[in-house]
Amino acid sequence: MTTVRQAEPEATRGGRTAALVLATTAFAVNFWAWALLSPLGPTYKDFLGLSPLAVSVLVAVPVIVGSLGRIVLGGLTDRYGGRRVFAVASLLGVVPVVFLAFAESYPTLLAGGLLLGMTGATFAIGVPYVNGWFPPERRGLALGVFGMGNVGTAVSGFATPWLAVEFGHKTPFFVVAAALVLVGLAFLAVGRDAPGTQAATEPFLTRFLAAARLRITLELAAMYALTFGGFVAFGVYLPLYLKAAYGLTTADAAARAAGFVLLATLTRPVGGWLADRVGSRPVLGGALAAVSVCAIIVAFAPAMPLATAGFLTMAAALGLGNGAVFALLGRVVPARMVGSATGVVGAAGGLGGFLPPIVMGLIYQATGSYAIGLMLLAVVASAALVYCWFVLQAGERP
Repeated sequence: MTTVRQAEPEATRGGRTAALVLATTAFAVNFWAWALLSPLGPTYKDFLGLSPLAVSVLVAVPVIVGSLGRIVLGGLTDRYGGRRVFAVASLLGVVPVVFLAFAESYPTLLAGGLLLGMTGATFAIGVPYVNGWFPPERRGLALGVFGMGNVGTAVSGFATPWLAVEFGHKTPFFVVAAALVLVGLAFLAVGRDAPGTQAATEPFLTRFLAAARLRITLELAAMYALTFGGFVAFGVYLPLYLKAAYGLTTADAAARAAGFVLLATLTRPVGGWLADRVGSRPVLGGALAAVSVCAIIVAFAPAMPLATAGFLTMAAALGLGNGAVFALLGRVVPARMVGSATGVVGAAGGLGGFLPPIVMGLIYQATGSYAIGLMLLAVVASAALVYCWFVLQAGERP
């Protein structure tokens, strides 16, 4: 065993790095595709005369489909390996992206959004794919780096409106379609699964139910529903919130929302790195405490500087929490079930991102304020903090 460990870094270091870079790049491109509709939401609202609730549904549809799709893609990855599944999923993602370039009515946008959700499900491919390449003591950082593919949402917030204004509304869709083709072909050409990866032989339903029955899977699903769900919810809804609450222009609101996503993305590997060293529970608990406090602050719609500080602190905390969750999952879930467990946890995270925009839209439509929705977030984060600190079964040693 000692001889193998001494020889392994020389033989696999390049493979690990290549696999991590390829997976992170593909994840970022797929997440850009997944977030295409959100920065264009205000434009569709004005062009089609949509209500706030209709816009909320439009931007949330890809989220719900991407969430449930993670269960399927996670199971397929356990069975067929990340290389093939990532390549096929990326290439199939081209179809809804091109379809949306020509969609000009609300029903066609909803239909395209349903299919587009598949690109957001690719997260469940990358986690077991990257997990297989790294030893347990390094998985927190590695999965955190992979999670930085969330930056695709920030790229969408910056680039999608700019491309649409400068070069026509179809251009961002064509650019993303081309990028999906490139990463799909790259996986087929140079991607490979980790040495020693063994395909799961049990039926999909058996593996899914076994992963879903693990207590730690259910606990992490709940935590990820809050941390990643909050990240997704603010990523898709913050432009509408800032425009309504502070009167910002569409471009300014989208840029600030992209900054929120970017900061949460950059702190995700930090959360994984910290979890490798001090354990996941302290990192996750601190993140939940910060989210609760910041949600209370921004609920009162303070002056823009204070609101900016509150949202950015919340973004950093959500990123740390995301990294801590998957650092723990990568260490305590059996290797043969990582894909299926990731599907369950990832689906919960996506569902956590689907519901808040709908709730926020309904609350704002009924009251003309977002305060109640943000206070609800503070209450949920506080309850999760108590559970994390006193009940969560970490079962790990940093």
